[in-house]
Amino acid sequence: MFIKHKERAISFILALLLLLGTNVFAQKSITGRVLGPDRKPVQGASVSVKGATTGTQTDADGNFRINAASDATLVISFVGFASQEIAVNNSQSVGTISLSQLATSLNEIVVTGYSSQKKKDLTGSVAIVNMEAAKKQPVADLNNMLQGQVSGLTVVGTGQPGQTPQVRIRGFNTFGNNAPLFVVDGVPTQNINDINPNDIASTQVLKDAGASSIYGSRASNGVIIVTTRKGTGKVKVSYDGYVGTQKPKGGNVWDILSPQEMGNLKWLAYKNSGKAPTDAQFGSGTTPVIPDYILPNGAKAGDPGTDPSTYYLDPNYNGSMDGFHQIVQANKTGTDWYHQIFRNAPITQHNLAVTGGNDQAAYLFSVNYFNQQGTLINTYLRRFTIRANSTYKITNFLRVGENMGYSVISNPQAASGILVEGSAIGMAFRENPMIPVYDIKGNYAGSAGKDLGNAKNPVAIQQRTANNKGLANRLFGNIFGEVDILKNLTARTSFGGEVYSGSNHSFAFPEYENSENLTTNSYTETAYSGYNWTWTNTLAYHLTAGDHDLKLLGGTEAYLATNRNLGGTTLGYLNFDPNYTSLSTGLGTQTNYSNQNNGINSTTAFGADNTLVSYFGRLDYTFKDKYLLGATVRRDGSSKFTTNRWGTFPAVSIGWRISQENFMKNVGWITDLKIRGSYGTMGNQFNALGTNSYTLYGTNKQTTYYPYGGSAIVQGVSLQQFGNPNGKWEKDKNLNVGFDGTFFKGALEVTADYYHKDIKDLLYQLTFPGTYGAGTVPAFNVASMKNSGVDVAVTGHINIAKDLKLDATGTFTTFSNTITQIDASGTPYFDQDSRRFNGSNIVRNAVGHSISQFYGYKVTGFWQSQAEIDAANAEAQKATGNPNAVYQTDAAVGRFRYADSKNQHQITNDSKVFLGNPSPDFSYGLNLGLTYKDFDFSMFLYGVQGNDIWNNVKWWTDFYGSFPGGANSKTALYNSWTPTNTHAKAPIQEAGSYFSTQSVPNSYFVENGSYLRCKNMQLGYSFNFASLKKAGISRLRAYVQAANLFTITKYSGIDPEISTNSGNVNATTDFGIDEGAYANPRQYLFGIQVVF
Repeated sequence: MFIKHKERAISFILALLLLLGTNVFAQKSITGRVLGPDRKPVQGASVSVKGATTGTQTDADGNFRINAASDATLVISFVGFASQEIAVNNSQSVGTISLSQLATSLNEIVVTGYSSQKKKDLTGSVAIVNMEAAKKQPVADLNNMLQGQVSGLTVVGTGQPGQTPQVRIRGFNTFGNNAPLFVVDGVPTQNINDINPNDIASTQVLKDAGASSIYGSRASNGVIIVTTRKGTGKVKVSYDGYVGTQKPKGGNVWDILSPQEMGNLKWLAYKNSGKAPTDAQFGSGTTPVIPDYILPNGAKAGDPGTDPSTYYLDPNYNGSMDGFHQIVQANKTGTDWYHQIFRNAPITQHNLAVTGGNDQAAYLFSVNYFNQQGTLINTYLRRFTIRANSTYKITNFLRVGENMGYSVISNPQAASGILVEGSAIGMAFRENPMIPVYDIKGNYAGSAGKDLGNAKNPVAIQQRTANNKGLANRLFGNIFGEVDILKNLTARTSFGGEVYSGSNHSFAFPEYENSENLTTNSYTETAYSGYNWTWTNTLAYHLTAGDHDLKLLGGTEAYLATNRNLGGTTLGYLNFDPNYTSLSTGLGTQTNYSNQNNGINSTTAFGADNTLVSYFGRLDYTFKDKYLLGATVRRDGSSKFTTNRWGTFPAVSIGWRISQENFMKNVGWITDLKIRGSYGTMGNQFNALGTNSYTLYGTNKQTTYYPYGGSAIVQGVSLQQFGNPNGKWEKDKNLNVGFDGTFFKGALEVTADYYHKDIKDLLYQLTFPGTYGAGTVPAFNVASMKNSGVDVAVTGHINIAKDLKLDATGTFTTFSNTITQIDASGTPYFDQDSRRFNGSNIVRNAVGHSISQFYGYKVTGFWQSQAEIDAANAEAQKATGNPNAVYQTDAAVGRFRYADSKNQHQITNDSKVFLGNPSPDFSYGLNLGLTYKDFDFSMFLYGVQGNDIWNNVKWWTDFYGSFPGGANSKTALYNSWTPTNTHAKAPIQEAGSYFSTQSVPNSYFVENGSYLRCKNMQLGYSFNFASLKKAGISRLRAYVQAANLFTITKYSGIDPEISTNSGNVNATTDFGIDEGAYANPRQYLFGIQVVF
């Protein structure tokens, strides 16, 4: 019996091999060429055998080669063009195939969650990025490229090289990390800073539950699908590079006074305060006089103290400044501190790629070097990347491949950030302009003299960071395999992730030039490493039968992430040479740490692993190519939670291709029209640490070691973190309705969506009373919010004349955010960020209002007379019954008058109101592309409307009393209240800080932040000479380009695009505050693209 079964099995296998062999021998190599409507080659067009899995792509010349049977039919398709089916008819070549402009982009192939679909079959909200337009921007990464490219996506960046911009899909979904999930070649990640944009083939943005919920607990912030390039056709070598210069903003950017004007302002403030003007530098005469020297204080030329022979200073001192005698001449014309630290800077990129392949194997290898020197001295981003992608068809039913990228990044400012009060930028509008950069011996000058404030030399701050270094290495990618088990059943497995490491070191020099000096020196070094992996397994089934088309997908996914970090700081170095400084060469105190908790948004903390196990399924059904149904479900289990570890996230979506109905057939101007809707649940776990559930203890010599008996030291433990075992998923219930339409035979395309999101169980770190101890507070589910808005994208294609074509895409995005619940110790709000306002916070997150709104007193004007003040005080006394009551603290003529918002006849803490919203009412983008023969022109405009900015720079510059001795603006001197200028912009200038001027948050600091910016403009020419073809050059294009060419805004600050400092854990609940922005520079470039 066994032998008989064995014989049957062998016979079956031999028959199967014979059939396979027959199929192979029946196939032959078919060639062809694909051109577009302009008769130019189409690179990357998909060529497949109808009814089979065999496929390839065209090369840069439009050529392809594919194995197919003599009676096969080839399907040729490309994004933006109508697909064609060509019969082989027993020939070896199908000749030249001309693709026509696609009547509807709804036939585009879109990569979605773990699969791909035609856009016409989508029932979720998916935006497709025009990567050709996006890549024209001279930026380092995809994050910055996405600004304004699709509706529903907001990107806020800065001019700082390597700074990760804020990327948000449909507003705010949580109080913490709002960054979307990126899925690169099927591997989830939140870091795409080191992915070379030239390697990206396509990008899709999944915005609603119908499209995103299959990613479950990581989908609440939206998902961005990135697919990197694959090789096609014969071997091609391509080069794409540019060089250029970057220019910082010119002129007097903060409108700072000259030294003489500074003296005049001080005299005015003293006189307004009823004081006799006197100053260690300007003297005490009837008018201020600029001295020849500011060290010695106010000295004239010839003063014995200015004798260079008496000068003594050791810039590398260690702890003691005894005997120092610094001599500093006054800069009588004024130091432009902004342009002392900002200057023109180069930017360059070189990209080299080798591609090739056919239906059996394909490959891509690329090398990229990007170097952007910041316009702020000693800031830069240098990045080197290598990518290798390949696919192999082992048999007709088995395919394997890999996508792998390696990067090295040098970016010393990436971790520390610079948008803070004590940074060089923050000091550039505070340092007195009478102070020069250097003293008479070339050492740094500063505020060490009297009456020069306590700011620090911005040049010294930045130059002392010259040897601070940061280096990061990362290997990211995946390997995969696919097998066709049956004709319609395919299994796929993918194992991917990243391995990374990095180090940073910095040296803090002693200072000698300031009124408040750092008198010690120290060296700090940190190192980190980690890895994460994702293993995804799916089984996909596709059945087409008559009017029915059914796709089923099931899968599992496992994820693990872990990291380690260590570092230390040593004090007391005798030698400051960077070649001889290390943690072991200092003589002073040494402090080390390992696995330090690095913030609520960290993937892990204290070395804890973070794991996720998932099961998911998907159904897509189409009836008669017009009735669409989609359903997904995912179940996630996370190590971040204990009691509520598992979460289930379902979604359902429907669509109706109304244009396919018989009653629409005669509506000629409607080419294609689909109505769709979705509802589902997405989750979020980003805002809980891996150890959020657990109470942690640790040891520390200063707090847990106790001496018993005067000699023996006993080790103890102390509380490090409170645990929250009841933490659970944030849940986002999402409703979306929209339509996709193409009109006038493809000349006009419109996509529009309305969405509403209810987000519950938001995780947030509460503030515990001090009696609880000093442990870190975990995240609790304490709040809810809702979002709603509209996304619109409109694309037009116009053939203006022969060889002249215009393509235009406009995007429009609006969203409204409202906090619906906060459970913070019974208070329906929490405040943040007091800055310099004596403990009064300027941001309030409150129920019934949008996130991160500005809060304070509303200025209604100025007190114009003492009689006005007396009348208001009498009103307050009558209302309160207190004969000593005053209407407003510190009320005086020329000072601000605040609004009595509660009609109490008295200004109290309850009189504060919401002053502004940093979130825009809407944002918009416009991409224009114009081609004429071999010339091409493109322009990209981006704008936001209706947002407010808290201009905190004005606290320093517009009030003499804020910072006596520091820099002030021309507003303070020329547009402040005086008896002859009662309708001024700023209040009366005085030698003090008052409740009724600038010591409390008020609406003076809130400005309209709306702007329109020309982000990019490019003019190119493609050389089309026969001699180039003979030389083996299939394409040569040169272009000139300008970025950030102009900005239209009413905002008085240096740049209306205000991002947050790197690593700010309150980036969502406390943003839109200008403390000295790193402005986006204007860029001018020249580039070349060559294909061999």
